[in-house]
Amino acid sequence: MTATSAGESGTRRLAETADDPEPGPGRGTPAGFLRRHGRRVQALLVLALLGQMALGLVTAAREQSPTADEPVYIGAAVSYVQQHDLRLNPEHPPLAKLLAAAGLSFLDVRLDPGYRGTQWEVGARVLYGEGNDPERVLWSARLPLIVLTLLFGLVVFAFARDLFGVGGGLLALALYSFSPDVIAHGSLATNDVPLAGFLLTTVWLLWRARHRPRWYLPLAGAAFGCALATKMTALPVLPVVLLLAALPAWISARSARTSAEPAGRWVRPDRRRVLRGLGCAAAVGVIAVAVVWASYLVVDPALRYEPVARFDAGPKRYLAGLLPFPEPYRDGLLVQLRFEGREFNGYLFGERYHGGRWYYLPAALLVKTPLGMTALWLGSVVALLSIRRLRPIALYLLLPLAILLPAAMTGSRSFGSRYAIWLPIFLAVAVAAILAYRRRWVLPAVLALVAFVAVSSLRTFPYYLPYSNEAFGGPANTYRHLNDSNVDWGQDLGRLGDYLAERGLSQERVWLVHKQRANAGHWGINAADPTGVPPEQVHGLLAISLVRLVARPGGYAALIRGQQPIATIGHTLRLYRIP
Repeated sequence: MTATSAGESGTRRLAETADDPEPGPGRGTPAGFLRRHGRRVQALLVLALLGQMALGLVTAAREQSPTADEPVYIGAAVSYVQQHDLRLNPEHPPLAKLLAAAGLSFLDVRLDPGYRGTQWEVGARVLYGEGNDPERVLWSARLPLIVLTLLFGLVVFAFARDLFGVGGGLLALALYSFSPDVIAHGSLATNDVPLAGFLLTTVWLLWRARHRPRWYLPLAGAAFGCALATKMTALPVLPVVLLLAALPAWISARSARTSAEPAGRWVRPDRRRVLRGLGCAAAVGVIAVAVVWASYLVVDPALRYEPVARFDAGPKRYLAGLLPFPEPYRDGLLVQLRFEGREFNGYLFGERYHGGRWYYLPAALLVKTPLGMTALWLGSVVALLSIRRLRPIALYLLLPLAILLPAAMTGSRSFGSRYAIWLPIFLAVAVAAILAYRRRWVLPAVLALVAFVAVSSLRTFPYYLPYSNEAFGGPANTYRHLNDSNVDWGQDLGRLGDYLAERGLSQERVWLVHKQRANAGHWGINAADPTGVPPEQVHGLLAISLVRLVARPGGYAALIRGQQPIATIGHTLRLYRIP
């Protein structure tokens, strides 16, 4: 018996009856169609879903100028490879940046080895200095992360198929591939989607390890190590990962192969089983730690590093020092903890505030998630918790979220739904649980909601970053409710430059209100700062970020009072002509 068949002996019946309201051959149902035509149809549907996602990812990546964080990551990536220097961007582990560096390895990217600027200055120098082509550098850094995002789509499909059959796998992949947030951030050289994807891969491999632990537990440890080596926000999930790693020793494998219960039957663990479970958990933890060490040793085998967290962190410094990770990792963790101790400006539903709001992330997700997807998420949670035979699956899909979401909600940075990007990825798999309801109306209702999600996603193409659902006015109105990476992360300066070039306006001065004004000239914009002169001296073209407009209405409203915009660029910039 193969690993898949051993793990699915109970769930296959569940999946088939979920797709077929009346148990039986199911010849007139989607499940029956898939059973008759087999793998060829599955492959075509998977390719179609990933193909449309790839189109969105590539188009967004090619059209968008660098977002706020990308120059830092790209600069660090070049420094890692060329100078073996761990100094830059210690608050984030190296793996995602090393992936970006893999794409840059095909270019001759130049960086003066003697240059010792800040991480922001190094990033700007790599993109815009030393004769480098910013568009080629940016695209080459983004490409490996795009490929990784598509590979995670295969993980979503495989995990949901293991749990709920082929129909469930296709449903999960459809939601993943049409998620505007996943496409938006999967097209960038950042670490949010890689973190979420590695966490999901970890949980999937732990699910498979229930019956073949020798095969899948080491892989799960490696996947979790990749998550830890991508972003430190994976640390809160460590207890859940170790618990799930120990479960194979506490489940009767023979029962799982003969029972309709998808996770096997619990047995009272004797001393031998307890020790075996602890050994499995320890093995996963050791492998994960080894992967983190490897990610740093690849950059610099000598691990030369000068700590930057010289502030008094009190007990936090002591606790961080206990972690079995390299010194740069522990130091970066202290930097992150210091960030969380600070207060930042935020904006939510028209309110400008200073400090955190615990409800910010749920509110941002409510705006940024397609309405049909939200309905399916709620249905999946109800199904996993109310249907007894599905409750063991909730340990794998919902328990990690129950740790990650409160941890993210306590953060002080109200910067975007990307801080919870793992939610649409995990819940894409969970949604397939709805098919367990054996009612005739369930499948048509689910398909209708998926179609609603697809239409909403396709309508925002290729402007995925400022997406908001129809209840909040769509992407053209997101700036009224949210800011920062939810709307304008700097991605539309290139589009503004293209607009000016197409109309022969590239040589005309543009008064630009934008946080990345310093780099505007590289995108064909002759930019000037309107805030440094009296308002009566501002004449001609004025481009203003909508995020800045709502964040400081008193400072900029006088410039555009009584004026109508001549263009809106990417739902983030408005262009005026001031007489």
